[in-house]
Amino acid sequence: MKNLVLGCTISLLLPVAAHAATVDLSGWTSEEGNGSPAASWGVQGVSNDSVFQSVNSRPSVFFNPGSNDQGLALAGDITVETTADDDYIGFVLGYNNGEFSSANADFWLIDWKQGNQPFGGQDGLAGLSLSHVTGNVGAASEVDFWGHSGVVNEVKRAGTLGSTGWGNNVTNSFELIFTSTLIEVKVNGTTELSYGGAFTDGSFGFYNYSQSSVRYAGITEDVAPPPINPVPLPAGLPLLLAGLGGLGLISRRKRSS
Repeated sequence: MKNLVLGCTISLLLPVAAHAATVDLSGWTSEEGNGSPAASWGVQGVSNDSVFQSVNSRPSVFFNPGSNDQGLALAGDITVETTADDDYIGFVLGYNNGEFSSANADFWLIDWKQGNQPFGGQDGLAGLSLSHVTGNVGAASEVDFWGHSGVVNEVKRAGTLGSTGWGNNVTNSFELIFTSTLIEVKVNGTTELSYGGAFTDGSFGFYNYSQSSVRYAGITEDVAPPPINPVPLPAGLPLLLAGLGGLGLISRRKRSS
């Protein structure tokens, strides 16, 4: 009996596992920054859970218009299916319709570049990083996105991939967690970015800049896990456990007498 009571009590303290759902990307759309040419995003897969961006394009996002995704986790795979070029792939968080042409944009950019390369007086650096994009993006040059300058303010580089680029024809798994107070990025099971703050709501999205042949595949969505903090014990639990321990002691004494 005591094992049943204790087991039920402990189970109440443990989080309930959630189940990831496949994301149908057929209703998603793209928006472009300044520069040329335009990107080309094509939804693929039996469940419309993959998208392929085929053009060496200006900065571009592919997102779910009107969606508010705080409190969710997005996961899947990303692969650059070419040996040509070494530029930017990645994601946006908190993106809202029209922000690439807005005078008052406010969203978050996670981008990953393969190699160091100068352009327009700015250095594009290899590695994975998190940037806050704010202000008049509609009038900004694409060079801002290249060098993380102007409207693009880099706030953090990844732990182990901060200066390491992605590989050609290599599939990397990712998980993005986005809440009102946390942005977290995992690559191949390793937490690369974890950044706290106060974040405005908006959509998840995929991001490409000057890199062709990029596939985002097997996209799933889940409820973001709660933060890992010590779980406070119910007020009566210590007394209950002490009582169960006492019963066990009495039982052992009876058996030994």
